[in-house]
Amino acid sequence: MGHMHHMAGGWATPFLSYVMAVVGSALGLRCTVRALTAGGRSRRNWLVSASIAIGAGIWTMHFIAMLGYTVDGTAIRFDIPLTLFSLLVAIAVVGAGVFTAGYGKSRVRSILFGGIGTGLGVAAMHYIGMAAVELNGTISYDPAVVTASVVIAIAAASAALWAALSVRGPAVAAVAALVMGLAVSSMHYTGMAAVTVNVQASNAPLPGASATAFILPLAVVLGSFLFLTCAFVALSPTARERAEGEAAARPLHEVELPVA
Repeated sequence: MGHMHHMAGGWATPFLSYVMAVVGSALGLRCTVRALTAGGRSRRNWLVSASIAIGAGIWTMHFIAMLGYTVDGTAIRFDIPLTLFSLLVAIAVVGAGVFTAGYGKSRVRSILFGGIGTGLGVAAMHYIGMAAVELNGTISYDPAVVTASVVIAIAAASAALWAALSVRGPAVAAVAALVMGLAVSSMHYTGMAAVTVNVQASNAPLPGASATAFILPLAVVLGSFLFLTCAFVALSPTARERAEGEAAARPLHEVELPVA
């Protein structure tokens, strides 16, 4: 059995991965809240943005954390098509949960099914991402710990959605993002605790790409996208702020000049 290291680079990878999970969650939850005050195409666009933000955030979190993952006795590579597929699955499954929350008639049902969909999206991304790992040996999982990781993801995602959709205010939004980020990180490291690697000595070259050659550049691109989009959404006015601005400006246009 190969001894595994989850923080080979120290605390830098866990910290950065958590930051990316929080940024993606903050942006996604913010977009979901914006969707509730919008209608028609605007609501759909906000929910699509939320799905991409959360999906990209959890994907970036996972693979930044994987930069610190090593196994004694074998190199590690990543299957490129399967790694990219895990990103698409994360966005699609999280999107199902987010759209359920955004269009649900009942708040309780929206949070319940939205949390389940979002949590399953986190779990699906993680285990598909792990299936993309190539090493000299075989990977097996403890079913009980895998189940616990999925329950953690669903429970914490549901709590974050409840906070974001039920309570207003920047402080609550920040707490919801921190909780969601904690959910993603906890799910990842709980899932990794379920892993056992049986190393098999081999001189054959491993297929796939190394983390630094493929994962790191893509994570940097997605991380930059999330930070820039988060800033844009944070600075853009809400529907209420636009309505108040229009109401304040309307009397200026309605003033009639006196006739000489």
